[in-house]
Amino acid sequence: MLAHILTLLCLLGLVVTPNALADDKQVQVGDLIQVDLPGEPTLNRGFQVDKRGRITLPEVGAIFVAGYDETQLATTVSTALSQAFRDTSNAQVYIAERQILVSVQGYVTSPGEYTLPFNSNVQMALHAAGGLRSGAQLNKMILKRGAERQNFDYKRFLDTGDNDNLPQLQSLDTLFVPASPLVGNIEQEFDPAKLADAGDSADARRAVKVFGEVNAPGSFSYKPNTDLVDVLMRAGGVTRYAGVEQIRIISNNTPTLFNLKRYLDSGDVSMLPPLEAGATIFVPRQEEEIKSGANTVYVMGEVASPGAYEGKRGATFMDILANAGGPTRFAESRQIRVIKSTGKVVRFDMTAFTEGLKGGQAPDIGPGDAIFVPEKTDMNEKSWLKIAPDRAVNVIGEVVRPGRIEWSDEMDLMDLLAHVGGPTLRADTTKIEIANGRKTTVFNLDTFIKKGAPQSELPYITAGTLIRIHDLPQDPSDNKSQWVRQSSDASIYVFGQVNAPGRYRFTNEMHFLDILSAADGPTKDADIHNIRVTHRDKTYAKVSKLNLSLYFETGDETILPSVRPGDTIYLPEKDKNWLDTPKEETIRVLGAVNNPGRYSFNDNMTILDILAEAGGPSDKAYMEKISVVNMSCCQGQARTFDLVSFSKTADIRKLPVLRAGDTIYIPDRRDSFAEKARIGLTDILRLTTTIVLIGAL
Repeated sequence: MLAHILTLLCLLGLVVTPNALADDKQVQVGDLIQVDLPGEPTLNRGFQVDKRGRITLPEVGAIFVAGYDETQLATTVSTALSQAFRDTSNAQVYIAERQILVSVQGYVTSPGEYTLPFNSNVQMALHAAGGLRSGAQLNKMILKRGAERQNFDYKRFLDTGDNDNLPQLQSLDTLFVPASPLVGNIEQEFDPAKLADAGDSADARRAVKVFGEVNAPGSFSYKPNTDLVDVLMRAGGVTRYAGVEQIRIISNNTPTLFNLKRYLDSGDVSMLPPLEAGATIFVPRQEEEIKSGANTVYVMGEVASPGAYEGKRGATFMDILANAGGPTRFAESRQIRVIKSTGKVVRFDMTAFTEGLKGGQAPDIGPGDAIFVPEKTDMNEKSWLKIAPDRAVNVIGEVVRPGRIEWSDEMDLMDLLAHVGGPTLRADTTKIEIANGRKTTVFNLDTFIKKGAPQSELPYITAGTLIRIHDLPQDPSDNKSQWVRQSSDASIYVFGQVNAPGRYRFTNEMHFLDILSAADGPTKDADIHNIRVTHRDKTYAKVSKLNLSLYFETGDETILPSVRPGDTIYLPEKDKNWLDTPKEETIRVLGAVNNPGRYSFNDNMTILDILAEAGGPSDKAYMEKISVVNMSCCQGQARTFDLVSFSKTADIRKLPVLRAGDTIYIPDRRDSFAEKARIGLTDILRLTTTIVLIGAL
């Protein structure tokens, strides 16, 4: 039981100890004293200690309590209450709330005296006064305590948050907030936006003057270890028109020229000029001058905003071009050039890049590079100098719009022909010549289209290629002035007995009858049995013989020769010079015939045909001894043929075999033995008769 009592006493001691400590606190100005007296409605509330250290009680008046502890406070107040009230035995007097009474003066919204909590600081006092007005000098506030004055930097507290930078407040302290020198001597509404118009310096002699192309020129207070960049930032930074490469500084009576761009490119702190108190900084206006720098990229040509741009790490070609406003509608985006700082030129096809074509990769851009976007060439542009030879294709001949055409590698011959309007009506599309400086290629457009236009058969074309499309001759027989326009390897020659001999356009799709019809056919004097075709496309000489009459009789297509461009067709005349026919192709008929001579012969003929062609034997012909002389390659031989015997028997086996080159001789009857005997006898009889007559005389 005793142990429990001791424990309770210890707990009560712990509870009472704070109150005992609190009783040791003294009453100060601003504290709130609670006076409770049951039955008195005018009391039972808190009374604040005024500046004189007194509280004013109803029916009692002012009582001085400052400096008293709570015991003294209770005794003094109870004694004063007993003079006005009979029973004060139940009265309770204590410090209800510790407070301080502070006077806030100067550049605040609501200056005056304010009661603050006991542990309040300067910031709470300023807040109670409505806060600072615009234009308050934060770094030179003053705390007055009796005859003492303490200066402190409120701005440093705001920068660091360190409470040690603020003085402790006590009752009856006076907090004074001065006005900034920028406020001026005339009371007016202060504009914080114009704070830097005159700087923040109150000492003009030691101030750093900044003027020129800065956003807030003025005089700024000098701070040790302040560099040029710090001062420029306090002046609001440079404007867009500032010439940062020509900043002028006068420090310690020494003029200095400073290049801010070079410093920002290098990051070398040693390039910053030293600043002394009273320095002058002038940022000139940017003039029309050459822009350069270690991180400059140049954009020229047909862009919205050409010029020199500051590059940065990771900036791509598209980023820089977009910052320049992008290409204009006159830009030739297929021929963009990137001139590297080393002098190398890189070509870039922006159209292929945007379409995702192969090889359309944007070039890398580095410091010092230049991007040139050329002007697009108009189809009506007269000057051809705007297209370089290494990106143009020349199209001449029979097209609608011949000329120099700008070329791109994804184009082909069909794109090019369509761009120039296509071939004209007189164009020879079977022989398009393509020359690329090393070799010439002949392209047949007609054959290409008939095959279904396979892209793999299109000729390869690059910039600098020459394309020529020939024209077709109007009249190969009359218009002789244009014969040079048609090449020999595309022509065929027709001579002899035709109505329109000449040089004709010919393709491999045509045949013999096409070209013969184009020459208006054979004349009435043409020997269509002996047409000659000279094939000139061979490495050796070859001549074909055509019997056109036989073709018309049989309709056999194999009789017609195969002709190609460059061949020659000759139709001889019927009554031609006999020297034109070689002896190996004729039969010679000699002797007693009505029309001896040289006659054409083929294997379908017999000796009877030849004799009939020669007009038949004459009346003096000795038909029993017709001689057939054969001149073969090995040896010659002669045979006789009895036409009279054959006419009696009609035995075809008795007809001699004839070959071209043989000779037929029909002897005269006087050459026969019987005729010679008859003539001899006649001569003898005449001689005998003559002798008899002479003897009779």
